[in-house]
Amino acid sequence: MRTFTRLLCMTVLVVAVGVVQAHAKADFSGTWKIDSSKSDFGPMPPPDSVTEKITHQDPDLKANVASTGGAMGDMTYDVNYTTDGKECTNTFAGNEFKSTVKWEGEELVIDTKGKFNDSEFTSKDRWSLSSDGKTLTMARHVSSAMGEADMKMVFVKQ
Repeated sequence: MRTFTRLLCMTVLVVAVGVVQAHAKADFSGTWKIDSSKSDFGPMPPPDSVTEKITHQDPDLKANVASTGGAMGDMTYDVNYTTDGKECTNTFAGNEFKSTVKWEGEELVIDTKGKFNDSEFTSKDRWSLSSDGKTLTMARHVSSAMGEADMKMVFVKQ
């Protein structure tokens, strides 16, 4: 009986650990390079390259983004977020953007609002990782006075 009780306790523990691991949030940390062949930039001209170096220790999320070509030309910038739903402020090209970041299931959702060249906009990003953790997909919906657009950026972990 004692052996059975121990076996039952071990089984419950193993199942509990598996359930906790199955519900663990994604870790987006790593160096990610754009796969332009799998990405869709909507009405924007595609960049020649994009590399995102992401450090993610929930709730802190930081990214250094470097891109060449495309609509904005060559640029490098940093963004800092928290995934707890609190508003974060970042500056890009002299413009201030305010974002809230939260988890929706296994996706990280980033809602941003701001002004760019005197035009107000909102964007909603949905970040998701492939099951093997080697592909990061960022689906983006942007709204502004000029209209709405959808984009999908697919990154491969380096």
